[in-house]
Amino acid sequence: MDTENPSASTCAESRIPGENHPHERHQSGVVHDNVRHTEKFTVIGNHLIQHKELSGLAIGLGCYIQSVRRGTSVDIKTLAARFPEGPTRIAAALRELETHGYLRRTRVRVETGHIVTRTVSCNRPGHHGTADATEAAGTAVAAEATGTTEAADAHRPPAGHHSTADTACAAGTADAASAHRPPARRPASAERPPRKALPAVPRPAYPSPTLLHTATDLLAGLRRVDPRLLLSATDAEHLAPGVAAWLERDLTPTDVRHALTSDLPNEPLRRPAALLAHRLAAQLPPPPPFRAPAPPPAVRHPLQNCEGCDRGFRGPEPGHCRGCRTGDATGPLRPPPVALPSEESAAPALSQASRPVREGRELVVTRPSRVSCAT
Repeated sequence: MDTENPSASTCAESRIPGENHPHERHQSGVVHDNVRHTEKFTVIGNHLIQHKELSGLAIGLGCYIQSVRRGTSVDIKTLAARFPEGPTRIAAALRELETHGYLRRTRVRVETGHIVTRTVSCNRPGHHGTADATEAAGTAVAAEATGTTEAADAHRPPAGHHSTADTACAAGTADAASAHRPPARRPASAERPPRKALPAVPRPAYPSPTLLHTATDLLAGLRRVDPRLLLSATDAEHLAPGVAAWLERDLTPTDVRHALTSDLPNEPLRRPAALLAHRLAAQLPPPPPFRAPAPPPAVRHPLQNCEGCDRGFRGPEPGHCRGCRTGDATGPLRPPPVALPSEESAAPALSQASRPVREGRELVVTRPSRVSCAT
């Protein structure tokens, strides 16, 4: 009896649901109706989706960030416009992801000298991806710094490709490389891109120094009307001929100042000189109508007395009047001289003239009149 029979059959094991019968349906809980994805899907680990310390908003934002394409903007302002939550809640959720290693945000200086925020999403905290993803992450930062996504589009996967979160974590190696890389230096003035030239301005027909000086003074005084119109000496030198062309067309400095400063935009002006150059060229008034020059006024000579007839006339110098110079009969000529009679010939005439004459009952005595002689 104490001998073990090796040929005896073993006892049957009891059926434990979930171990011996994994396909047995549960009576309660969620039931999955899954369909296999073949395109437009993202592989996300359960350690993020079922994280015990992250909030639901942080888990949702982590899944969204891992599902978007490379180079997509995921800053607080963009996410607040995408989701109904406000900026405060979204900022707190991003800090949760950053605390648990699912998100890394660093501020770097790019080649152009601008400081940008680089966001790196990692689907497995503590692990690094391939070098290809690192290069793609650096390209996305460069695209964000320049304000375009052309460089990021060159590394985007084609349509229908699986956008997995494994490539997002690969940017973690960029941090280790950037730690040993010297900071980017600002390009020297010779290497900087040339500044865009100002628009052309009209030119005056006769650029006199006085006209250009008046135009420069007008441009320098625009900052008193609007502080945003503070111009440099180079910009004022470029715009002065355009203002001179306006002044040359019978416009006052007040008219030109009003045309340049009225209806300005409310936002800050990046290049006020470019705005003024555009207005000088686009709103140039037409030339004034042609007016024949007025004839010079007639010379008015002072009054003079004629030396011949003693009449007044106008002339540059004293002398004779026109009638005396031309001998015109109609003019006031000097009377001819009268010869005086002698005493013998004048006595009979005086005696005859002194005789009384009877006219009717009255006696009229005639006397010789005095004769005036011209000397």
